[in-house]
Amino acid sequence: MQMVEVELDPQETVIAEAGAMNWMEDSIVFEAKMGDGSAPNKGIFGKLMDVGKRALTGESIFMTHFTNQGNGKRKVTFAAPYPGKIIPLDLQSVGGEITCQKDAFLCAALGTKVTIAFNRKLGTGFFGGEGFILQKLEGDGLAFLHAGGTVVKRELNGESIRVDTGCIVAFSNGINYDIERAGNLSSMFFGGEGLFLATLQGTGTVYLQSLPFSRLADRILQHAPSAGGSSKGEGSVLGGLGRMIDGR
Repeated sequence: MQMVEVELDPQETVIAEAGAMNWMEDSIVFEAKMGDGSAPNKGIFGKLMDVGKRALTGESIFMTHFTNQGNGKRKVTFAAPYPGKIIPLDLQSVGGEITCQKDAFLCAALGTKVTIAFNRKLGTGFFGGEGFILQKLEGDGLAFLHAGGTVVKRELNGESIRVDTGCIVAFSNGINYDIERAGNLSSMFFGGEGLFLATLQGTGTVYLQSLPFSRLADRILQHAPSAGGSSKGEGSVLGGLGRMIDGR
């Protein structure tokens, strides 16, 4: 499990997903707020719009703001709720904007706008793995994303790449996102790769993950004891009896 440690100057603030904080030093105070704080004077209607967008992504309607109210530098540490890698991302280096999966955002400098992006194509929305709604980060500071397993950064220069829909972490402006069928009917239903693949095409940066959380969760559920108490021991024809014999 990786963590990101943020060093704050006096009166500096970092925003994070609710529940992401691990520990913080003295003089750092935190407050749950509606919205990311990128436009503090937007009024109650604007804040309610932000709440609605957050609800659509399935995330908490609140974000936590951590501020150093001391006289010297102080540190606060964040981590994601499942194993993977943390991606440090300078938004200015990717044109001030990046689109990512709904639960990829971990924390960012105050002033980063965390909003949503709708897929324009109906088919992409229903079958693209991430649904109609993706998160979009806008700004010119540092942001940190989290993904499962190993993370690979790919630079596309007018090229295209086909990806399992769950393996997409983020892509920069200039990359077009679409879906296509995973081969013929037999490949779609029996190939084990799902019914559709995502196609990323254009010029820009793409981040891919080797272990989407949904894939990890499915494998755990397959081998978890059922409600009736029965289970299948992996690699053992004895199943639960085998685990009793070997001490598990």
